[in-house]
Parts: sequence; structure tokens; C-alpha cells
Amino acid sequence: MSTDPLVSVIIPTYNRASLLCQTIDNVLQQTYRNFELIIVDDGSTDDTLARLRTYGNRIRIIAQDNAGPAVARNRGAREARGEIIAFQDSDDLWKPSKLERQAALLGKVGPATPCCLCNVVMRVVNGKELTSFDISLIRLQDEESVWLNAPEVLATRFVLFNQAAAIRREAFEKVGGFREDMKYDEDYDLALRLALEGPWAMIREPLVMYGVDSPESFSGEALRNPIVLKECELAIFGDVLASLKQRGAELNTQRQLRHRIKTFRIGLHAAQQCATGSFVARWEGKCLKRLDRYYHAAFRRSPWFPKTITTPPARWMPDGEVREKFEPVLK
Repeated sequence: MSTDPLVSVIIPTYNRASLLCQTIDNVLQQTYRNFELIIVDDGSTDDTLARLRTYGNRIRIIAQDNAGPAVARNRGAREARGEIIAFQDSDDLWKPSKLERQAALLGKVGPATPCCLCNVVMRVVNGKELTSFDISLIRLQDEESVWLNAPEVLATRFVLFNQAAAIRREAFEKVGGFREDMKYDEDYDLALRLALEGPWAMIREPLVMYGVDSPESFSGEALRNPIVLKECELAIFGDVLASLKQRGAELNTQRQLRHRIKTFRIGLHAAQQCATGSFVARWEGKCLKRLDRYYHAAFRRSPWFPKTITTPPARWMPDGEVREKFEPVLK
């Protein structure tokens, strides 16, 4: 990677003209200047295209028929020219230093790390920020680090990825980009497959502000459609597990994936029971959901719940090896 790599920022959007301009203006304030901004309009029927044209040559516009966010992001990636790809959603905001921090850290840790992930402010409660790392129990001792056991941890919980990641283009293309056959959780699937390509660079500071209160949130739609969501999760984890079995690799991760698939099957059955007209079936579904919440709470406190293992960048070799006489940090 060059010392000043071009970063391609890709924003897919659909009927969010009022929010989109705020996000574009925010990206244009990045302190890192060697970037291109690509907006993929996924068949909007509002005045999105008219508003986009007011930006002139400061952005690149790609218009397509409505096909969903995964297709739109992949389209943007195919048109991108950068060595690094960063995805942003049309209702989220970045701190001005995000791209600069991530490009610098990727250059520091070398090509063995497929991506760099930063923290995200999800919401503020009583004046205290609740972050994506807090929610996912990702504990980082250092401000910048290399995450050594990402596959094992991601097999047990999701961490917000799309708008918080900067991905090496080579790694993105190697894993095949976003799965376009998934209605939901295509970002979780991409994160799992990128984790199998090598350790990640990590930034503890929240550099993204998540638009959790935005209208028509796609994540909110997924939660309102639990049967399809669980079917997507089962397909994703089943395919990742099959890939690891074929390679004979990551035995701890395989174990966690098998365990998670069992819980997804229970969750799918619970969602299906709750969707029926029978009182008994709905009661069974609600009981299963409650037991599932209790189980996950207990699992998070158990010794089998994998903790984050990291090493400082100074002790990480660009070829993907930890320097000798060093014990990784377990948090």
C-alpha cells in the first residue's frame, strides 16, 4: 500500500434525501484529503438525484434500479479506484479524523491485516456514551491495537462493522464482497469472512456516530422480521462453518459457530411459534425467547465466553507475526 493511499468512500442510499446531504457534508470535512466519495442511489423515488447534482464534481454518482444495500455497496466497490474502501450509511456521521486515523494505522500494521475497525457511539444515556465495543464486550487496553482472535469472538457476538471499517480493497475482493442473496446481516457475514483473512487493526476511540433514531432504519426492519433474520443468520454461520471445516482451521471458532447455530435454530423455532395463531404456540415461543435471553446473559459471564486478545502495533510484524518474547493482552 502506498504511503498516501486513495480511500474510496461508498454511501448507498434509498429515499433519504434529507439525511443524505448531512452525511455527505460530514464526509467532505475529513482531515484526510486523498479520498473519493461515491454515492450509489439505489432507485430512489424522492429528490435524491436532484440534491446530489448540486455537489458537482466533489462526488461521483451511480444510479441503479432498486436492488438492496448489498448490491449497491458491491456496485460502488466495483466502480471504486481506491486501495482502501470505507462504507458509510446515509444516516450516520464520522468524526473528521476517521479516515486519517484508519489509513495511518493500516499503513503501520502492514498487509497481513485486512481491515481497520474503530469504535462507534451508539447512543448517550444520562450523559454517558454507550459504544459498539461496550455492547459487544470488545475490551481494548491500548488506543490502537491488533486484534488477534477476531474469528472466535465474532462467532459469539456481532460488532457494528460497515460504517466503522476501512477495508483493504484486495481483501474485500478476495472474500467476494457482500453476499447479495442475504436480506439481512450481510455486514455480519462480511465481517466473519474478513476475520478469517487475518487479524484486524483496531482503534478504541469512537470515530463514528450511529444514527440509531433515523426513520425507516434497515436494522429496525430486520428486528421486525425475526423469522427471515434467523434464517439469514443460520445460512451465514452454516456457510462459514463449512468453509472452516474444509480448511481444517480455527477449531475454537468452529466450536463457537456450532454452538451459535444451535441457538439460532432455537430462535427460529421461537419466532415461528410466536407468528402462529395458536395461543399455546405463542406461549411456547415467548418462553423460548425468554430462556434464550437468560442463557446468553449467563454465557457472557461464563469462562467459555471468548475474551478479546490484542497486541500493540509496535509488537506486530508487517508480515503477520507477533514479535518474540511478548504475551498478547487478554481482556
